Amino acid sequence: MAQQYASEQPQGLKNHIEKVAIVGAGGTIGKVITEQLLNLGKHTITALTRADSPNKLPPGIEIKIIDYAYQASLVSALQGQDALIITMGTRAPPEHQTKLIEAAATANVPWVLPNEWGYDNSNPNLREYNSLVRDKKAAYRAHIEELAKSSWIGVTCGFWYEFSLSFGPSTYGFDFANRTVTFFDDGNTRINTSTWIQCGRCVAQLLALKILPDDADDQSPCLARYRNQCVYVSSFNLSQRDMLGSIMRVTGTTLDDWKIVFEASTSRYETGLEAMQKGDMMGFVRMMYTRNFFPDGCGEFEKTRGLLNGVLGLPREDLDACTRAAVEMAKVPKVS
Repeated sequence: MAQQYASEQPQGLKNHIEKVAIVGAGGTIGKVITEQLLNLGKHTITALTRADSPNKLPPGIEIKIIDYAYQASLVSALQGQDALIITMGTRAPPEHQTKLIEAAATANVPWVLPNEWGYDNSNPNLREYNSLVRDKKAAYRAHIEELAKSSWIGVTCGFWYEFSLSFGPSTYGFDFANRTVTFFDDGNTRINTSTWIQCGRCVAQLLALKILPDDADDQSPCLARYRNQCVYVSSFNLSQRDMLGSIMRVTGTTLDDWKIVFEASTSRYETGLEAMQKGDMMGFVRMMYTRNFFPDGCGEFEKTRGLLNGVLGLPREDLDACTRAAVEMAKVPKVS
């Protein structure tokens, strides 16, 4: 697509996104994104939700009930929207995202942020290893482009820091209850990881950018520069050893209080794969997380992709404060 400029558009054509629809506004990341959009105050927010959804939606947004069995309900809910944000849990039927993408095209929604949150799934090396998700997200992007009505922007933020640190040994290797940590290889491999709120800020600030550059001389940030691309943001670039250092500061513990176990990342990946193939989905979690800690640098995407933090004005976060939140989250029993 040839570069367009605002100065060449018809008189009165708006150059900013005003109306944003979001699916999953009551979910974990969807709620945070919605709250950050509301805090910024530059958009009208509409939540698309099923009638039987148990999630409580944030105040200050319009609510439209949809039924995935009736495509017309999706199209109707998306009429007049400038952007669609899709946030869905891992158990959501994959065809739901396809239906939303097709409804956005029918309703002529210009921008779609697909369910992209997480590791760098545009990296072919990660897609090759993570066979359960191999090319699925790429297929959603391709479908948006094939329909030729919307443009997509993928948000790559790495794994969520507080959630991953608090979840247990299958993710970042930490077992708070038993004060044990499994270091993958030597524990020095660095990755990019983000907090929920940083991801929410990213989306809010991204959608607040003007759509087109004013003219050929305008080099300021705008959505058109990220059309059909992934953008990369991060809260922290750190290793497991850095995480442990923060945990010890927060909890007042020392190395003597922790048991450290070492495991080769390739072996951990293979055992996770074997467990997954036997029906243990925690095996998939171990496999997916461990792959990002391979020493090939796939998990440290800021070195190869660069970060949009500065362009979006994202703040520098306090590592220990975020670690403290993870320590508190770890005390809450996990719901199976």
